[in-house]
Amino acid sequence: MSMQRIAEAGLVLLGCGKMGGAMLQGWLADGLPPASVWVIDPNPSNWLQGTGVRINEDPPAAPGIVLVAVKPQMMGDALPVLQDMGNGATLFVSVAAGTPISVFEEALGAKTPIVRAMPNTPAAVGRGITAIVGNARTSVAQLDQAEMLLGAVGQVVRLDGEEQMDAVTGVSGSGPAYVFHMIECLAKAGEAEGLSFDLAMQLAQATVAGAGALAEAADETPDDLRKNVTSPNGTTQAGLEVLMDETTGLPPLMVRTVAAAAGRSRALRDG
Repeated sequence: MSMQRIAEAGLVLLGCGKMGGAMLQGWLADGLPPASVWVIDPNPSNWLQGTGVRINEDPPAAPGIVLVAVKPQMMGDALPVLQDMGNGATLFVSVAAGTPISVFEEALGAKTPIVRAMPNTPAAVGRGITAIVGNARTSVAQLDQAEMLLGAVGQVVRLDGEEQMDAVTGVSGSGPAYVFHMIECLAKAGEAEGLSFDLAMQLAQATVAGAGALAEAADETPDDLRKNVTSPNGTTQAGLEVLMDETTGLPPLMVRTVAAAAGRSRALRDG
């Protein structure tokens, strides 16, 4: 379905915080007419009020898509508003962290097409990656619609099953925070070697951002890129011997880090 088809059917955005706002900005830039979007948000921003979308107006009885972007703790208040749209042709897409498809099926009806999506925070600058999975009522065409909408803020991948969301949480959902911490640690290490904090931080931020962009753009694997910059007995090799140590270095630490985040995701899911 093109943006034109979505416009004809109508799109409801429930919640327009950072994530909802980033998506809406992308849709409008892709040509979605503002008048075809209904935004339900108790505290609309000045930016939102200037977009021309319909704010807190009664939405169509059966819009093409409802995208749920409220915080999980607000879900209990939000879903009853949408109940009458369930069990029909309206596709529900949720980017609410940690809220399983079953919660939506209980609130909206088991015949409701539902796509659960997990974007990450770089979506706010159009560099996110979002994992999606649909329930049994979701058609291939509806998954395509969800992918197109979420593609406004970055890459989209499809999962084989909802149980993979815990692992996705541990890698890409929580992953930006791991990278932010790596930047902090790299800067502090530079400071310990005699650089000013500001200079060390600038070097660390640019290095991590640049290496990530290079890894994504290059044809080589990260393994190849690493080997390409590692001269025998050189400075990079000296650093990597510490970082890559199989006992005390990054490999076991990263395994434990992702396992802890995925484990917490499972615990929260299972109550």
